[in-house]
Amino acid sequence: MIISEHSLNPNSSLWDMDYERLLDSKKTLPGTVSSYKPSSLFRSSSLLSHQGRKSLLSQNLGQKPQEKQLSCDMLLKLSRYVLMDTFEPSLAWNLFRLYNCDREVNLPKIPIHPLKVAQHKVKPFLLHRVLRLLRNMGVLSEAQQSKAFSLLKKQMLKPRKTPLKPKVERGGPCPEAAPHLAPWRPGFDTRRAAVVGRGAALRLESSAAFHSLVIRDGGRLVFADRPRGPPITLRARYILIHDGGELHVGSERCPYGSRATISLYGRAAEGPAVEGFGQKFVGVGRGGVLELHGRRPRSWTLLDKTLHPGGLRHGPYSSEKRWGSRGLNLRILDAGTARVLAAGRFDTHLRPGECRRLRAFLALQAPGRLVAAAVGDSAARSLTLETRLLLRDRLGSRHIARLGYRQPWALVGVLGGDRLSTAEDKREYHGNGTTGLAVAQRDFLTYDGTRFTVTAFSGWIKGVPHNGFKVEVSKGIILHLVDEVTSWLPGDRIVVASTDYSMHQAEEFNLLPCPECKSNQVKIDGSPLYLHIGEVIDGIDMRAEVGLLTRNILIQGEMEDSCYGQNHCQFFSFDTFGGHIKILRNFSSVHMSGVELKNMGQQILGSYPVHFHLAEDVDERGGYERPTYLDNLAIHHCFSRCVAIHGTHGLLVKDTIGYDTLGHCFFLEDGTEQRNTFYHNLGLLTRSGTILPSDRNEAMCLAIRSHVYGDYVPVPSTDCMAVSTFWIANPNNNLIENAAAGAQDVGIWYLFHRVPTGQSEGQYPEGQAEHTPLGVFYNNRVHSNFKAGLFIGKGVKTTRASAEDPREYLTVDNARFRPHQDADPEKPRVPAVIDGLIAFKNNDHGAWARGGDIIFRNSGFSDNGIGLTLASDGTFPTDEGSSLEVTCSIFVGESSNFGSQGGQNSYWGKGPNGEYRTLPRNKTFPIRGFQIYDGPVRMAKCTFKKFTPTVDRYSSAIGFFMKNSWQISPQNNVSQILMEKSVGLKVFFGRSGQWFGNNDNDGDKMSVFHDLDGSVTGYPDTFIGREDNYLLRHPGCLTVPRWNGVMCTGKFAQLYIQARRPENLTLSIARAAYHSHPLRLQGVNRGAPYQQYQPVVMLEQAYIIQWDGRAPEDIILYPINFNRGDWLHVALCYPRAAVFQVMADIYQRRTGTVHSVKHYLAAPSRASALNGTGERLFYFDRASGYLFIHLQAHEARKGHSYCSQQGCERVKIMAHMYPGDTWSCDPNPFPERPAAAQRPMSQHPAAPCRACGAPQLAITSTPSVKYVRIQIQSLGRVDIQNHLTSAFIKINDTVFLFNSRGIFFVVLDACSGAVVSRRHFDTVTGENAASAITDYVQTFIKERSLVLVCSRDIAEVVGSSEMPVFTRLGSAKPIVFHKEGSFAMLGYKGQAKPSWIKVLNHAGYQKAASLQHYVPLKLKEYQCLANADVSLKLAFSQNHSSEHISAEVAAPQD
Repeated sequence: MIISEHSLNPNSSLWDMDYERLLDSKKTLPGTVSSYKPSSLFRSSSLLSHQGRKSLLSQNLGQKPQEKQLSCDMLLKLSRYVLMDTFEPSLAWNLFRLYNCDREVNLPKIPIHPLKVAQHKVKPFLLHRVLRLLRNMGVLSEAQQSKAFSLLKKQMLKPRKTPLKPKVERGGPCPEAAPHLAPWRPGFDTRRAAVVGRGAALRLESSAAFHSLVIRDGGRLVFADRPRGPPITLRARYILIHDGGELHVGSERCPYGSRATISLYGRAAEGPAVEGFGQKFVGVGRGGVLELHGRRPRSWTLLDKTLHPGGLRHGPYSSEKRWGSRGLNLRILDAGTARVLAAGRFDTHLRPGECRRLRAFLALQAPGRLVAAAVGDSAARSLTLETRLLLRDRLGSRHIARLGYRQPWALVGVLGGDRLSTAEDKREYHGNGTTGLAVAQRDFLTYDGTRFTVTAFSGWIKGVPHNGFKVEVSKGIILHLVDEVTSWLPGDRIVVASTDYSMHQAEEFNLLPCPECKSNQVKIDGSPLYLHIGEVIDGIDMRAEVGLLTRNILIQGEMEDSCYGQNHCQFFSFDTFGGHIKILRNFSSVHMSGVELKNMGQQILGSYPVHFHLAEDVDERGGYERPTYLDNLAIHHCFSRCVAIHGTHGLLVKDTIGYDTLGHCFFLEDGTEQRNTFYHNLGLLTRSGTILPSDRNEAMCLAIRSHVYGDYVPVPSTDCMAVSTFWIANPNNNLIENAAAGAQDVGIWYLFHRVPTGQSEGQYPEGQAEHTPLGVFYNNRVHSNFKAGLFIGKGVKTTRASAEDPREYLTVDNARFRPHQDADPEKPRVPAVIDGLIAFKNNDHGAWARGGDIIFRNSGFSDNGIGLTLASDGTFPTDEGSSLEVTCSIFVGESSNFGSQGGQNSYWGKGPNGEYRTLPRNKTFPIRGFQIYDGPVRMAKCTFKKFTPTVDRYSSAIGFFMKNSWQISPQNNVSQILMEKSVGLKVFFGRSGQWFGNNDNDGDKMSVFHDLDGSVTGYPDTFIGREDNYLLRHPGCLTVPRWNGVMCTGKFAQLYIQARRPENLTLSIARAAYHSHPLRLQGVNRGAPYQQYQPVVMLEQAYIIQWDGRAPEDIILYPINFNRGDWLHVALCYPRAAVFQVMADIYQRRTGTVHSVKHYLAAPSRASALNGTGERLFYFDRASGYLFIHLQAHEARKGHSYCSQQGCERVKIMAHMYPGDTWSCDPNPFPERPAAAQRPMSQHPAAPCRACGAPQLAITSTPSVKYVRIQIQSLGRVDIQNHLTSAFIKINDTVFLFNSRGIFFVVLDACSGAVVSRRHFDTVTGENAASAITDYVQTFIKERSLVLVCSRDIAEVVGSSEMPVFTRLGSAKPIVFHKEGSFAMLGYKGQAKPSWIKVLNHAGYQKAASLQHYVPLKLKEYQCLANADVSLKLAFSQNHSSEHISAEVAAPQD
């Protein structure tokens, strides 16, 4: 077999989960998805004889022609698959994220065992190629290479050891065409318990109804496929398939073409339940076969052009008046955008002076504007002849001259147009109170091609005058989508996801016939209520997901009209007892594709739309030659989850939609589930349910208390309120290219069961899930979630409710994610990589991750309450110093996605530029891009945009966890950060007041991070702390009042203090040089056996420690984050009669052992105790009450660890104190010395950093597509009078300035992004400017060009009243420039008409035309040439640095 590289999608992700497309040479048909059984090339064939396999092996290893046909890209994909299956996903992922066919890179030192690779089930000649590739990459271990290559010959000869499940025929004819099938038309009998048993092979040829249907003992039922016949509906209370029974509707290679419905009926508690399955179900037991394969249309895609409310950029318009609108009512509209620009009412019936005001109003309106007019009540008595003639001429009216008393009249036309362009209607008034409506209506076209209707009406109904106006899209709204959707059909139903804070802005529509639509367009029947973004905004991909809810195979539950019985009707008004599908272990074959599930699931444990119940391994490891999958399902309006994977491993869930469901949607249940892959699924509108505490909302949490102990009242915010679209209970699962587009709580939640729960108890040792490495996480989207987009952390309570812990079993609980190799904490850490996360419009957090090591990279965060918080594994001493990191990412505070009111969006307020917008949490909530909680965290090569405080709220790029009691690590650091000019507040430490409280907790005071290169502060190697923290200060520090911060140089670490007997004191610590400015710390873990305090300290300084009571009897001092040789002098206040025992040791936390114990001796003087000679000495000055200690680290520390590899060095002080002793000490026992400046702040601030910021212009769901950032700012006459001088076009960081009057063009190659031409046209003095522009566009601008047009102080264009040539650049109609106005256009010249084309044509009194857009390069529709990649790289290397160019003085580059 030949491997065809043409079957690969060049825009696919680095590892394509679609195995069939990976190796099958067949091309995928438009609108379909290829099957998922890996090609026979993947595995040794069991059908070959022993000699045949031996012969084939020799051919495979020796045939070079076949090797040549295996391309590099194909070989990489195959190698990724082999390594992921043989080792772990993270190894393959991290290795091949770096390796590329086109360039050489330095690979990590990852020794790969050759024998393990050679034992994979892939065909030998392919394994031979994989091993050679790994050897060439330098990652294959030297040992046993020759043995591995020789083993390949034996591999083919080995018989299979894993018994395969019985193979279900997938090839050949369609299943319903099999000759041995007998036709079956059983009729309708809801009392009949039908059985299809031994020897029965039936073809269902008509609709039927039973009480139940059991298929068993080799019986086979196949739905007939009759595209021209009536649809088949099978009704039953339940369908059970087991012991060799088979149910087939279509097959993989012959998808079902007709419409088929399986309808499950019955009420809750109506009849007995079937053991193991319950009621109202399709069940698959041992030996059962369920093969459902409908048409596989594209499951979901992204919106490619923003969908505005009503389908119009400025929304629809509607106004209706009755009394109080006497006279002429007018609306003036922009013909290019359908926006209502002006409105007026003129009482020309009773007030003669109104005619003058009407004429003045019309004189202000520019020719070409649209006008709509309607009479309210009466407009005739004072309407002068002069005014009537003006209206006749300006509006093109035929009837206004003879308008009579109370006569209804309506008109829609064009100002200055002729009568042919006017729609007009009138009615006669007869005095009976009803005239009917005079209706004028006409269609127009916007610049972007949207056809809209303007309607005016006027009349009398039952003695009441009516008049009004409507502006709406004509005959259906067309959606522009990213992908080809010709498989979506008229009558199908779709859902468009919210792109705002509320998931409830998701909207459903039916599709209309649309012969004019392109392959990536559909027409909808309704009018959207909300804004749905269809573009990349401020560098973040916010395009709404659009999902198809219709499939031609439907499985549904039949529902009652309302809730009844014991179905939690206090929470739900609707019936929640739907159908469900349940699959048990040892089934023979289950594959579902192209199936719709509606009204499925029950608010009962174990009854879900699709439920794999303790099925164990369902792929090759379980003996299934065809790994089990769910593909292209539409699960919507369901009542308990979407897909539940329970005790099941190796399942592929692909291209599946879960919409408007209750409880966790894609759900892993017990914490044991591993190796499952979620690939390109969409979940949205995930609502709360009742089954588990984590499913419940606040009301449910408080009301459902049957499983708590005693009178315990749950705390909703901590015990419940965690419902998530993806509930991932074990990290060893793969999430690739999924979208979590709106949940009541969280989009994707990784949680960690301390031990397996439910029916999986005892399957792995305690803590294993927390230490298991993360599977692949790549290119996932999370938005419109109420709590967080992505949450990594916490677990569930794994013990039953008891007096010791009265909370319910499986209540949300604490857990930490600390991945290690082989889930063994004694082995090295394995970083969990979150690659390509897009998180926007999440009310609280874009992402929260606790644990270590965790790395975020290539991610985008926008419009979240808090973009990203990285929280450490735990506070010292429970955390060993893990690493958390974010790199190559973009953070946006308040983007140009302003959102829209409604749909349960709670907050609407002003943005930084005065625009109204939706807001997270509250309009006063302090927005933060990157939030530092404890640490250590590292941030590098990140870009921040649009963090600007307003009068209502703070907004900062970098902020801190509010009301923080925990430690803050001075190891927190940032580097290569780009703060764009739109960042108004780089750093903020908080202030007392709303949200921050007193801002006086220990962590609040100790907030700190290290600016390694000065990219944030402008000063390299600088620490930034809170302004009032005198533990960090020295005379060389710089205060930044707006930050409430201070910038200091120096060396900093932490002093960890444990205190016992008592454990409830407040500690006061001061640096000797600033003893009058002590810091008071409350400590944490009150009520524990010890109290702990963790001040950040400057090294090589003296510190004074006092208490608000008598000193604790036992104190332990840990120098953490100290390097070898770092030291402090510490003086502790005690009663003067105290007696001490002081000792040093090294504590190994993991084993709990202590070694290197050394006792301190009493020194004769303070100086001798503090001289740092290496002797272990202490000195107690009874006169002052101070104990003096020289605290020094003697062992080396590595990386982020708090302590040395030997363990944690510490000094234990045990004091014997007598009752009644006083403990008052002077403020400073050290000699008075002025504070010495540390290394002074650099006198030369850091130079502009060209390598700073994220390397990507945009973070998108199609990372292979490159973008160019375009900004166009035009100027009108008013702007210039207000002293704005330069119009400009900005391309990435290159700015073209325009200081002359006229029209400016800059042309880019659409394939490479390179600037190929620029030209200026003087529209005032230039001779025949219209002709010159037309010639330039038609002759000089080449095909496949991005055309950017800007204006400055344009007058009427000489030579033309309108410019039809702009239609060649994508305008839907000719342009008519406004005198003294402004014009901006983002156009395209070529055969295609991309959805990103934009036109702004503003009048002089309007705000200057300005647009920003991220334009994709080298799209398929541009039809770029093969060498465009080289030009693309060149263009981006040239545009990396910022430059300003005066465009009009440069010679045109034609």
